[in-house]
Order: sequence, then structure tokens, then C-alpha cells
Amino acid sequence: MKRLRKFIEKNISGKKVLGLFILTNLVYTFMLTVTIPKTMEFSNGMKLLDMMPTGYDLKYVNELFISLGENGRLTYLTNQIPVDMIYPLLFGLSYCLLLGYFLKKLNKLNSPYIYLCVIPIIAGIADYLENIGIITMLKNYPELNETAVYTTNIFSVIKSISTSIFFIVLIVILITLGIKVLNRKKLLTPYKINCLF
Repeated sequence: MKRLRKFIEKNISGKKVLGLFILTNLVYTFMLTVTIPKTMEFSNGMKLLDMMPTGYDLKYVNELFISLGENGRLTYLTNQIPVDMIYPLLFGLSYCLLLGYFLKKLNKLNSPYIYLCVIPIIAGIADYLENIGIITMLKNYPELNETAVYTTNIFSVIKSISTSIFFIVLIVILITLGIKVLNRKKLLTPYKINCLF
């Protein structure tokens, strides 16, 4: 916990957090608008494995890879995956520091709440392990190993659950911070009125 707090406190200047947040979302937007649609041109409407929060099975992976064809599988491997090897690091780092930044504003950085900052890091690690699994399956195709599919699927589900938990936590923290700011304004208003008289 000490190391985590030290790292967060060292890196939560507003400019650094904002810069990382913008960079993370630029990469995410690039994936959503360029690399994912480019890969999905070959998939006949089937979702890519990274876009399935509830998971998938061997049958689905096989159907997707058949649907993608050789060009689609190559596009997946050489276009989508390389960008998605940058994104998890940015996601984990950016959102860990973003939570740290808001916790600092709430004076909760020195409390067990700091462990909430680990959630986006878990999501990032799971995303990397998911990517490794997808790379392995794409390279070994047409030989699809049920164990590889099952393991990769577990990481996909962990990624989506931890990402969802992170956004819920972020919303709760932002609401709490909003309430704190409003209460402070309410307390200051009578003081300002008294100063006028």
C-alpha cells in the first residue's frame, strides 16, 4: 500500500492525469473507429473476441475465425492487436491515477480506499493476458485448443468485470466529490452574506 500511495502521490498532478486521460481515450477512439471496424469488415457482423464482455466458447471462436478468413485473421493480428497492446498499459496507468487524483480531493488517499486504484490495473493485466491468448489462437489456427479458448475467455470476462467495477467506482467517487463541493458552497454562502453586513 505504501508503494502504491507513493507512486500515485508522485504522479497525480492535474496536468499529468489529464494528459494520460486524453492519450488513453485517443488510442481507444482510434481502435473503435479504425482498427476494430477494419477487422470487422471480414467478420460478417460477428463481434471480435475483445468486444464480448460475457465471453465466448470454442464454437464461437471457430465460427469467427472461419468468417474472418485468412485476410481477416491477418488484419486482426497485425492491425487490431498491436494497438490493443498499447491500450491496456494506458488504461491501467491513466485510470489508476485518475482515481488517485479524486481520492486525494476527498482526503481518502491515505485510507484503504487507495486499493480501489488497483482495479484498472487488474483490468489492464487481464486485457494483456486476453491479447496473448488471442494471438496464440490466431497463430495456431486452424488448430484450436479448447484449453486456450477457455483460458482466454476467463481473462476476457475478468477484463470486462473489472472495467465495469472501475466505472461504477469512478461514478460513485465523482458523485461523492460533487456532494462535497456543493456542501462546501452551502457552508460558505451564509459566511459571504454575513460579510456583506
